[in-house]
Amino acid sequence: MAPRPNWKGFLKLSLVSCSISLYPATSAAERVSFNQINRNTGNRIRYKKVDGDTGEEVNQSDIIKGYQVEKNVYVTIDDEELEALQVDSSHTIEIDKFVPLADIDERYFDAPYYIVPNDEVGQDAFAVIRDAMKSKKMVGLGRVVIAKRERPIILRPLDKGLEGFTLRYPYEVRKEDEYFGDIPDVKVSADMLKLAEHIVESKAAEFDPSELVDHYESAVVEMLKQKQAGKPIRKETTRTQSPKGGNVIDLLKRSLEMESKPKAKASPSRTKTRAKERA
Repeated sequence: MAPRPNWKGFLKLSLVSCSISLYPATSAAERVSFNQINRNTGNRIRYKKVDGDTGEEVNQSDIIKGYQVEKNVYVTIDDEELEALQVDSSHTIEIDKFVPLADIDERYFDAPYYIVPNDEVGQDAFAVIRDAMKSKKMVGLGRVVIAKRERPIILRPLDKGLEGFTLRYPYEVRKEDEYFGDIPDVKVSADMLKLAEHIVESKAAEFDPSELVDHYESAVVEMLKQKQAGKPIRKETTRTQSPKGGNVIDLLKRSLEMESKPKAKASPSRTKTRAKERA
C-alpha cells in the first residue's frame, strides 16, 4: 500500500501553479522497536498525563500549550490561536528563487520528500517547472508548512518527479568554530601525506547503498529469533580495543600493506521483513 502524503497543496512558480502532494522519502517502519514491559507481570507500561503539583490525571481536552517566560510562569496558547496564524506556505509552495545545489551547506539538509502532481490538469505545469530546473541545473528554494511549522524547502528534479528537502534554519545549525577552535595547526610531512593518499586510493569505490548494513539491527533480529525459539542466549560482552599508538608513518606503511592485500568480497545481508516474520 502506498504511503499517505504528509502534505497536499500547490506548487507555484510566478503565475504557473499545479496541485501536488509531498510523500516522506524515508521510513523507519522496518526498524526493530521495543515496548516497555513490567518485568513482574509481563504487561505493557502505559503513561498518564498528570498535573505536576496535584498529581491528578488531566483530560486531553484540558491540556493546552504553554511557553515558559520565567520559573513557573507560562504564556498559554490554544491550538485555535496557532491555527489562526495562517501563512501562504500552509497550502502553497511558492518557489522564491533558484540556486545552485552546490551553494547549499549540507548541514542545513533535514528531511527528504517525494513530490508528485495530484491531477491531470496540472501535469503540464509540473513538467515545465521540473524540466526548467533540470535544464538550468538549479534547485528551487521555497517554504512549506509541515506539522504546523514553516520550513524552507528546496526542490530538485528526480526522474519524472521532484525531490524535496526541508532545510534547517541557521539557529539550528551549530557553528564549527565552537568545536574546531582548539585543534592545533599541524604541518603534515610530504611522506605521511603520500602514504595516506595511497591508502585512500586503495579504498576508493563507488557508493552503493545496498552495502550499508545495520549490523546492530541484524544482531537484535537474530537474538529475537533465538528467544522466540526458546533457545538460550549467550551473554557475551565484546570489548572494543583501543587503537594502538605508535609512529604515524610506520602505522601508515603497515596500513597500506594491509589494504593492498586482496580481500574476498562478502555479499551484504539484507533484512527487510519485520522481526515477527523472521522467526
